[in-house]
Amino acid sequence: MPATIASTSFGTTPAGDAITLFTLRGPRGHEAALCTHGGILVRYLAPDRAGRPGDIVLGYDHLADYLRYNPFFGCLVGRYANRIAGARFTLDGRTHPLAANDGPNCLHGGRRGFDQAAWRPEVLVGPAGPVLRLSHLSPDGDEGFPGTLRVTADHELADDGTLRFTLTATTDAPTVVNLTQHTYFNLGNTPDILGHELQLDAEHFLPVDANLIPTRERRAVAGTPFDFRRPTPVGARIAADDAQLRLGRGYDHTYIPGQPADALARHGRVRDPASGRTLEVWSTAPGVQFYSGNFLDGRQAGKGGRAHGLRAGLCLEPQAFPDSPNQPAFPSCVLRPGETYRHVIEYRPGVG
Repeated sequence: MPATIASTSFGTTPAGDAITLFTLRGPRGHEAALCTHGGILVRYLAPDRAGRPGDIVLGYDHLADYLRYNPFFGCLVGRYANRIAGARFTLDGRTHPLAANDGPNCLHGGRRGFDQAAWRPEVLVGPAGPVLRLSHLSPDGDEGFPGTLRVTADHELADDGTLRFTLTATTDAPTVVNLTQHTYFNLGNTPDILGHELQLDAEHFLPVDANLIPTRERRAVAGTPFDFRRPTPVGARIAADDAQLRLGRGYDHTYIPGQPADALARHGRVRDPASGRTLEVWSTAPGVQFYSGNFLDGRQAGKGGRAHGLRAGLCLEPQAFPDSPNQPAFPSCVLRPGETYRHVIEYRPGVG
């Protein structure tokens, strides 16, 4: 039995954009609700070991809260996810200054990235059921990025609860692209995720400098607090005396799964021992950013009035490597006219 899609109003932005909430419901108690403001995954229900569905993502009950303060909860991120050093890059001999919104860096596309856009919705009929397509047109020069970029994000909910994102983009001029989904997960509705068990399918990670820009080194995780090759509680080593943990105020680093280019592979698995819920993250991207919610500070109440305190959620963000436009040794993120950027992400919930 395929998923169903229903829509309701989610409010209006100060710019006058009417925002719609689309809810995809599966036959086994799974549910994903996404809104057209930022393509935000507002709600994602998955059953626990007793079969009771629960919301496993952080966020808010109302659009006004997302507009007031939102540390990228659940949104689509672009044009370039993560950081670009010095808020500039050079492509084909031309330097492109960008918006600096993270100290000296450009973070997640600039001051008004795709997370703040009003995406255009369309419901399509796919081979396995309905597809929610969100589209966005980013004009030439948007936040400093060259080329007019046409972006689509297709969302599908499978019978087993797998939520699949297919992100595509085309351009009319050479540019750089790195799109991802930026959901914060908490599988057990616990105050923090330090007890969640994390497994990352990566032998190496990218160390960073004081501005959280990769240093060009690929460091082995073996023998470091960054080794999650076997399931390990997030909090087991987060307070270790380690220079990289101090720089990130916790984990805020890119891991390298090492799968063949463009192959869909598992990047990581999270398990909440109390509820039994698990979540696997699969992607075609060359890296995955593990972020342990280091800058959440409880300043604003989330769903049901619950504060998002320090480490209330974790992110596994499949993406290209940070600062790739300035680091030629990293996999290329350049998109040229006639080419199509394509990135597939899957969230696969379960129990175990």
